[in-house]
Amino acid sequence: MEIFLASLISIGTMLCYSIPGYITVKTNLIKPTSISAFVVVQMYVCQPCLTINSLISATYSWDYFKQVLIFFAIAFLLQVIMLVVFYFVFRKKGAEDVRYRIATIATSFGNVGFMGVPLLEAIMPEEVRGQSLMLSVMFLIGLNVLGWTVGSSIITRDKKYISIKKVLLNPAMIGLMIGLPIFFSGVTVPEPIANMISLVGRTSTFIAMLIIGMRLATVKVREMFSDPLVYGVVGLKQILMPLIGLVLVWFLPLDIYVRQALFLLAAAPVASIVLNFSELLGEGQKMSANVVLVSTLTSIISIPLLSLIMNVMPNIYA
Repeated sequence: MEIFLASLISIGTMLCYSIPGYITVKTNLIKPTSISAFVVVQMYVCQPCLTINSLISATYSWDYFKQVLIFFAIAFLLQVIMLVVFYFVFRKKGAEDVRYRIATIATSFGNVGFMGVPLLEAIMPEEVRGQSLMLSVMFLIGLNVLGWTVGSSIITRDKKYISIKKVLLNPAMIGLMIGLPIFFSGVTVPEPIANMISLVGRTSTFIAMLIIGMRLATVKVREMFSDPLVYGVVGLKQILMPLIGLVLVWFLPLDIYVRQALFLLAAAPVASIVLNFSELLGEGQKMSANVVLVSTLTSIISIPLLSLIMNVMPNIYA
């Protein structure tokens, strides 16, 4: 019950962050055309700092690093499985309708960074909290690699996005390249710099929810909640994906908190980055907004309920 309440409070708090975004757009203090500017700040400034901060907060050891590598492989495989399966499920309709192309990536990409980090901080025991945050970053790295390449290609139906350049030169990877040498060397980052990186990185969650609130102010609530495809995507992402994650880690030599982190992150709602890519690429904004908004709102029910499984996971994997 403690994990249930912690996740409920954490999700509820994050949803409150969206209120200023909703109000500022509804009152015309911010124009809807300005939302893309907030997206750029979030993706190109806050996200790399979130990655770097998680890396410099973790303590290196070979045993831990081996688990991180296994975790990354499983998280990446989980996203690929969902992406491939539902690419073929929605392929025929997606050729004509961008809504189904958005649905394809929305079933695979979760808000593992902007919502995952606060969730792990709220739920994980203090002694493994720093290590858990790096797991969130590993999940996020895989998401970004797929999002900037395969995901962008699916949305636009243009294969030019599948390139080594897109793999290496995306915001999360740049943050990884900066943070990894610090993680391996154990160098202590000067406190003023570390605090600055931490502050900017943690702003990611607020800006992500702010953008969701802004977008909520631009959509018709009836349309948002009346699309069966949206509910299908939300169910696949927030229920099927974490259950597949449980199966994937069943026989692997991972600490229980690593298994729990994978399950919790897999249960995260549809990533705000899906909406961000739609904004940047200029396609499927309405569907992206609807599925991200509905997924985020329903996560206040789904994540606390699924978190109850975390209580029995030590017995399952004993």
